[in-house]
Amino acid sequence: MRLLRPRPDVSLVLALAAVVLLLLSSTSLPSCPGPEMGPEEPQEVPTWSPLPARAAPAPCRANLSMAQHPDFAALPAHVRDFLLYRHCRDFALLQEPPAAKCARPVFLLLAIKSSPANYGRRQVLRVTWARERQVHGAPLRRLFLVGSDRDQRQARKFNRLLELEARAYGDILQWDFHDSFFNLTLKQVLFLEWQRTHCPNASFVLSGDDDVFAHTDNMVTYLQDHDPDSHLFVGHLIQNVGPIRVPWSKYFVPKLVSEDEHYPPYCGGGGFLLSRFTVAALRGAARVLPVFPIDDVFLGMCLQQQGLAPAWHDGVRTAGVHSPSPRLSSFDPCFYRGLLLVHRFLPFEIVLMWDALSRPQLVCGKQGRVY
Repeated sequence: MRLLRPRPDVSLVLALAAVVLLLLSSTSLPSCPGPEMGPEEPQEVPTWSPLPARAAPAPCRANLSMAQHPDFAALPAHVRDFLLYRHCRDFALLQEPPAAKCARPVFLLLAIKSSPANYGRRQVLRVTWARERQVHGAPLRRLFLVGSDRDQRQARKFNRLLELEARAYGDILQWDFHDSFFNLTLKQVLFLEWQRTHCPNASFVLSGDDDVFAHTDNMVTYLQDHDPDSHLFVGHLIQNVGPIRVPWSKYFVPKLVSEDEHYPPYCGGGGFLLSRFTVAALRGAARVLPVFPIDDVFLGMCLQQQGLAPAWHDGVRTAGVHSPSPRLSSFDPCFYRGLLLVHRFLPFEIVLMWDALSRPQLVCGKQGRVY
């Protein structure tokens, strides 16, 4: 339907997954520091069953009137695809977690955007920062938001993989739309609607990518000082920017998509925190605003439509962490122990950082460097 992304090399993905699983099987990953972390909840095998038969949504037809515009034919294929199907919002649900996921109140719901092929990343997050547990008595729950591969042959394999993951872990929320960069907004819109009926008691939500390192213990400490029924939307604040009009850019937005030259303030989509009050406000705006192809900008538009604003949090670093000295490694855990979230981590780096920050004896200083 929509944006065509380069198909991942399946052999590379499987090789990465094998290496990660080997590492995990030979390494006992400790919990976060004992004094700061509540007891781990008993790990139960999720009660999984195939989704009941439902009437499939009617196929969404292309808006061919867009193709009549004189500028349409010159646009990149993925932009043309977006314009033809921009109005489509009803997609079949392929996998969803069991009802027990949110049967009891959830303090922090981890809504993690993932692509079908990213099995290795999901496995690492399940045993590190996204592990379902209690922190200071606050329950954490995990969901992976996934679409489908555009290639039908690949989709059959990945959909089977996701079915196995759903059966084993009960944490897959998958829809039948093409998983692509321009369709990340669809994940946000569909998740907001799913959350309304299936997990409305979540006090706070972390929306993030599967390549971030999130210090979820620090997040709980921060959020426990806030009211879930008041506005909260914090992350890496971006403002005073507008659309990129050069066709070679990943973020190219032609005037046929939006003529506005300025975006409202928004937080980088790598990761941000929001309250259930703000989730409901975003849901209301998303129902009336036309879908915009860049998901974090779209949420900024939703906030503006509701008369709300995003806020900066210094602990969210979607642009990464930079060492203050060339003699020090930017990967040193001492730079991360007070942060909330950092973008662009490889799976093995997440394992190493989680292990380092989980050591009660971690000492920061010249004699205490781990990396």
